[in-house]
Amino acid sequence: MKSISEKEYLQRLIAEGEHQQQDFKFEISDARKIARSLSAFSNTDGGRLLIGVKDNGRIAGVRSEEEVYMIEAAATLYCSPPVEITMQTYTVEGKTILVAEIPKAVQKPIQAQVEPDKYMAYVRVADENILATPVHLAVWRQKNSPRGSLVKYTDREQLLLDYLSAHQEITVSRYSRLAHISYRSAVEHIARFVRFGLLDICFEHHRFCYRLRQGE
Repeated sequence: MKSISEKEYLQRLIAEGEHQQQDFKFEISDARKIARSLSAFSNTDGGRLLIGVKDNGRIAGVRSEEEVYMIEAAATLYCSPPVEITMQTYTVEGKTILVAEIPKAVQKPIQAQVEPDKYMAYVRVADENILATPVHLAVWRQKNSPRGSLVKYTDREQLLLDYLSAHQEITVSRYSRLAHISYRSAVEHIARFVRFGLLDICFEHHRFCYRLRQGE
C-alpha cells in the first residue's frame, strides 16, 4: 500500500472541513475555550483538533510551542476528569500544524471549567459545541449508576410513545405539560427511553427535541 506524505495527509483532513469529529483552530489563546471542545468531542464520538488551520481551511501554522502547553492545560487542568489526548505535529510548506486527537470518553460526562469552581458539559453537534442538556446528563448518570434502570410502561410512558407515534418530535417541556409531571420527572422519563435506544436526541432550529428511533 502506497504511503502518503504529511502534506497529502493534512490536505485530506482539511478537505473534510469542520464536522462532528473535526474542528479547525487558527490559534489557541484561551485554554478554557479549548476545554469546551475537548469536553464536546469526549462526550460525543471523539474527534480531532487541527491547530494552525483557519476556518476556511487555509494553513496558517502554529505560532509557538506555547500552544502545545495550552492544549495540555485544557486537557489536564480545565477538564474534569482530565482528558487523555494525543498530539502530533506535521510540517507543510514550512508551516507546522498540530493535530490533537481526542478519544470518546468511556465514562461521561467530561466537563469543562467555564469559570473558577464552575464546570459544564458539552456535546458536539455537526460543527458546533453545544451545552449538554439535562437529558444528556440524566442519560450519563443512569448509565453510571450501579443499580441500573428499567423502562416501566405506566400510563405516562405510554402517553409519550403514543404522542410520538402521531407527531414527529417532542420536547421535555411539552411532555411535562402533557403528562402533568414536573420538568425533572419528564427529563428522567425521556432519558430512560434514550438510554435504551427507543428515542433519539435531535438538535434542530437551535433546540433539542426527541424522536422515536427508526428501525435500522
